[in-house]
Amino acid sequence: MVACCPPMATSRIPAESAVPLSQAFKALGDPIRLQLMSMIASAEGGEICVCDLTPAFEISGPTISHHLKVLREAGLVDAERRASWVYYRPRPEMMRRLATLLAIDETVSP
Repeated sequence: MVACCPPMATSRIPAESAVPLSQAFKALGDPIRLQLMSMIASAEGGEICVCDLTPAFEISGPTISHHLKVLREAGLVDAERRASWVYYRPRPEMMRRLATLLAIDETVSP
């Protein structure tokens, strides 16, 4: 069998990596969680307080907390309670894994 075009990736995902990566992509499949992740990943100082996340959305605090829990359970963010507030920061290793997986050779034409 002759390929019609060069591959867009250099290797396939190892089986042991597929589950955590699919959980991360599933978590990011919700628009609110994708926006939350973007805010967390781009926060000054590398972290952001839930008190700064909540006002950015027109949904309730408990709903924001649910979405943040999904991001935590997917391994995308870490959370740290300080007094009455929780601060969130991205997990660099998972972010690197996702970025590596999504890196596509731009020299490959469709």
